[in-house]
Amino acid sequence: MTDKDILETRTGIRVQVRPAQDGDAKALAHFFSAVSDDDRRFRFLSSAPGVSAGQIHDLIHGDPDNCETFLATDEKGAILAAATLAADPDRTRAEVAISVRADHRGKGVGWSMLRHATDRAQEMGVGLLQAIESRANHAAIELEREQGFVARSIDDEPSLLILEKHF
Repeated sequence: MTDKDILETRTGIRVQVRPAQDGDAKALAHFFSAVSDDDRRFRFLSSAPGVSAGQIHDLIHGDPDNCETFLATDEKGAILAAATLAADPDRTRAEVAISVRADHRGKGVGWSMLRHATDRAQEMGVGLLQAIESRANHAAIELEREQGFVARSIDDEPSLLILEKHF
């Protein structure tokens, strides 16, 4: 990945995708306040009313060798979506999680970010990309299936699915 990539969604929206940086904490907090309550719950698998400063810190400063958070921004620099890719140390497996601002859902931003994260996982040499989803998150499950992910149940977690894509 370059420092900045330009993606065009299926609806013609152009977004700049770049890695999250030190100065993004305030913008990420604002972004997550503009993500729907359900989407925030699906993203963090938590019913907490917001995203904590610690969670935002971890998105920006996770394991630098194996964890990356990408931000999709508009022409003014406002964050429209965030995607986190977290790989195991041996990079045989990675997990992806994506959030899209409520007013940009259904416009192809999430689809483009998943494609971007998938491409990055392949560049890293990851063999298996996974997404853990609430069974109630029909939009994410459908999007991931459209991109070749296969769903399976998680033992002892009847409310969750794991979607997987092998490379």
